[in-house]
Amino acid sequence: MKHAGAEALAALASLLAQLRSLPGLTERRPGIFYRGGSAFLHFHEDPAGLFADLKQDGAFVRWPVSGAAQRKALLAAARAECGGPHTPRAGAAA
Repeated sequence: MKHAGAEALAALASLLAQLRSLPGLTERRPGIFYRGGSAFLHFHEDPAGLFADLKQDGAFVRWPVSGAAQRKALLAAARAECGGPHTPRAGAAA
């Protein structure tokens, strides 16, 4: 699975804009977010669709983000990790 390229990131433009507004996140390269000095969130693409790796409880968890509902779930989890209540790893893809 490769990191998301420009075309994939363009498809995620609305999600990326919302992620950029979260407190404590820095986008070091397009679609690659850090929290403090640690990698926090990045995107992948493969024939099965688009995915995000979000750091939860110190480990990356893979979330599908091809659909609107999936993007909404990822955003909620990222918000929670940035200061809200704990989010369970329910979004992990198989």
